Amino acid sequence: MTSVPQSGRDPGRGRRAGRPARAGRARARQQSAAVDLATWIDRRIPHFEVLDAEALELIEYNAETVLQEIGIEFRDFPSALEHWKSAGAELDGERVRFPRGMCRSLVEASAPKEFTQHARNPQRSTIIGGERTVLAPGYGPPFVHDLDQGRRYATLEDFRNFVKLTFMAPGLHHSGGTVCEPVDVPVNKRHLDMVYSHIKYTDKPFMGSVTHPDRAEDTLAMARLLFGEDFIAKKTVVMSLINANSPLTFDSTMLGAATIYAENNQATIISPFLLAGAMSPVTVAGTLTQILAEALAGMAYIQLVRPGAPVVFGSFAAAVSMQSGAPTFGTPETSLVLYGAGQLARRLGVPFRSGGGLCAAKIPDAQAAYESANTLQTSALAGVNFMLHTAGWLEGGLAMGYEKFIMDADQANMIALLLKGVDMSENGQALDALREVGPGSHFLGAAHTLANFESAFYRSPVADNNSFEQWQQDGSLDAARRANGIWKQMLQEYEAPRLDPTIDEALVEFIKRRKSEFEDRDY
Repeated sequence: MTSVPQSGRDPGRGRRAGRPARAGRARARQQSAAVDLATWIDRRIPHFEVLDAEALELIEYNAETVLQEIGIEFRDFPSALEHWKSAGAELDGERVRFPRGMCRSLVEASAPKEFTQHARNPQRSTIIGGERTVLAPGYGPPFVHDLDQGRRYATLEDFRNFVKLTFMAPGLHHSGGTVCEPVDVPVNKRHLDMVYSHIKYTDKPFMGSVTHPDRAEDTLAMARLLFGEDFIAKKTVVMSLINANSPLTFDSTMLGAATIYAENNQATIISPFLLAGAMSPVTVAGTLTQILAEALAGMAYIQLVRPGAPVVFGSFAAAVSMQSGAPTFGTPETSLVLYGAGQLARRLGVPFRSGGGLCAAKIPDAQAAYESANTLQTSALAGVNFMLHTAGWLEGGLAMGYEKFIMDADQANMIALLLKGVDMSENGQALDALREVGPGSHFLGAAHTLANFESAFYRSPVADNNSFEQWQQDGSLDAARRANGIWKQMLQEYEAPRLDPTIDEALVEFIKRRKSEFEDRDY
């Protein structure tokens, strides 16, 4: 089995991945080899680009026209309007119109090209930006799905399970945020349990709460207990998703959370959320124009709040069926949008975020596989720096699937190998093998093959490559059934990373106190 590239690791870390394989432990190696300390993927292949310089310049010009002539609404958040007024933008109520080039200038002047997000385990800290790709699980579904219980509302136990699975998944570098909505906890209190779960059950980096400014403040308070006041004052330890209320609007909820994180030098992903044909034009170029205009306005606002605050150019784009109005995923048009958005982000000089294993399938079936594979590979080739929704996404984001998570995590491992590129070392050139074997023989017993067979090719823990007869003898399981057994076994084998008991106690006490300060609410 080939291990996932570990070029994002510190040189001094343990190198368990080099150990020989042992009989009966192939799956365990794939789940727990040293790749679980890989903190990003170093990209070594070119980006796939679909737009030439003339097309990119035209989209940039059109986005500036949108910002200048149409503008962006900053709703119910007076301090944002004050920032823009002081910067020289034109205000018409809550509509802000920007002098041509203003937003781009603000972003280019101070937004970092890359930044470190620190984890509680320093070996897990990652860098967002540059020629790196960081993979995170799905985000936001209120439902979960597995083969045993079907579709049901997510619970806090489900949330913890997915945090644990993400911790154990070697191809996922980041714990994500709202991996599912634990609906058995009141809306106004569940963020405390979610942030605590990311702190307690994993030591990978995590995302903060954005559903209310107070919840962003709670996230930071818990981060201070974990990292220390002085550390968080200087370092970025939280990254959070700020969605535009497309088209051309930012609402007070997102603005409030974004402002708090920016004021504290924590990272925000400014992400237009578009369903082409409903929330953006039906054309690729028109959708790219809107994405760029919304992202520029949001990122520029962050730089007004605090110049130099880490920010990510986000993009989430799907299309709607012109017959039913339902979202569609994995289609050629949305791939073109993703490729184009990646080019626009690189020209702007900021990190780029987009989606991963997106699909509209209700179960982990063939539709889920091909739609997700299309989006995962497009995201990888487009140069995404932070891939959200890499694993688990079902039903257009309404459900987080246990089996789907395992299948997608397997694909994440493969993405790392794809982005690693071609090995052109002396060993990779394999001339010794060609000399040894010569014409008319085979390479199975060659010295080069024997020296490389353990790491020559990726071996999936989910796919079955045995003969038909062997597959039948093993129970005739499809990929979803095999994944069902894998996630159950992973949860049985899970061991929590150590957390300082004093810090743990302080966090538990903070959560208890905060929950006692207000009544349960469903908003």
